[in-house]
Amino acid sequence: MDIAIVGLPRSGKTTIFNAVTRGAAQVAAFSSQTKPNIGVAKVPDDRLQPLVKIFEPAKITHAEVTYVDIPAAPEGLGQSKGISGEYLNHLQKADALVIVARSFDDPAVPDEGNGIDASRDIETLLYEFTFADLGILERRMGRIKDNLKSARTTERDGLNREHELASRLKDGLEDGMSIRRQTLTPDEAKHVEGFQFLTNKPVIVVANVGEDDTSAAGDIEAQLDTQFGEDGILTAALSGKLEMELSQMDPEDEKEFRESLGAGESGLDRMMSLSYKALDQLTFFTCGPTEVRAWTVTKGVTAPQAAGKIHSDMERGFIRAEVVGYDDMVRTGSMAEARKQGVFRQEGKTYIVTEADVMLILFNV
Repeated sequence: MDIAIVGLPRSGKTTIFNAVTRGAAQVAAFSSQTKPNIGVAKVPDDRLQPLVKIFEPAKITHAEVTYVDIPAAPEGLGQSKGISGEYLNHLQKADALVIVARSFDDPAVPDEGNGIDASRDIETLLYEFTFADLGILERRMGRIKDNLKSARTTERDGLNREHELASRLKDGLEDGMSIRRQTLTPDEAKHVEGFQFLTNKPVIVVANVGEDDTSAAGDIEAQLDTQFGEDGILTAALSGKLEMELSQMDPEDEKEFRESLGAGESGLDRMMSLSYKALDQLTFFTCGPTEVRAWTVTKGVTAPQAAGKIHSDMERGFIRAEVVGYDDMVRTGSMAEARKQGVFRQEGKTYIVTEADVMLILFNV
């Protein structure tokens, strides 16, 4: 999963990036950064340790999420000019988008002169996503019209269907409906994916609150959910500065200090949970004496597709998967005992992987 983090100037997006990746990217009111910060966050998962006790592996590997802190916003962003060029390319490459909106007051980081309003800033960026998609659609419709002038009879039906689809998407955007909310056939949805429209991507909005305002985070999050939830947008409110400071501590010290502050769930855990939900992901495990590992796949994948996540040869030469549910694995304590108790299953190519499956893939190439 590659997730892009964006925000208007002085929103604290790089602070949020550092908090979720335990990174140390430059944080400044006027950052000179021109290239994205890229950080890989290991997904916290308490389910790994019981499996480690059972299999005693030489290596433990967590699932990972890549976060990309998009560099300083281009001049004119937030002025209804649309997103283009390299900045647009960065966003299009991402699987999901995180919008960080300022909800903190800090004299050392003055605002842009318009006051602090997280909802307004979120709407501003959502509008920019819409303008970018409209630009793509308008250009595509223009090219289709040009192609129709010289198209063969056999090509015209396909071009006309594509023009009708583009026109329908454009009308929906102009009516305030993101592409992810518009009704598409499976074939249309597959075609649309190729354009990497920004309003077709999952979105998470994060209100970046001050260190002294964490007690109000729940109310702020509820307000944002009321405002943006109908569009399929997920919401969170957390203190980037506090979470960044805590993320630099030893895990045990962080846990103790967090409890003393009443800080609750960590920003990393919260962002991971939302990232998985936004992209409709689940976790399965592979276990053995060499390695216990967590893998991330999209819900609904088959066993061969999950095997392909490990290695393409496994998908190509898939024979079957030996599967034990996580709870059964922990309860029985071994594959042999799971087999003895009748909770060990052999699944074929049509098996749909479920959350926390412990899987052994058999293949031949």
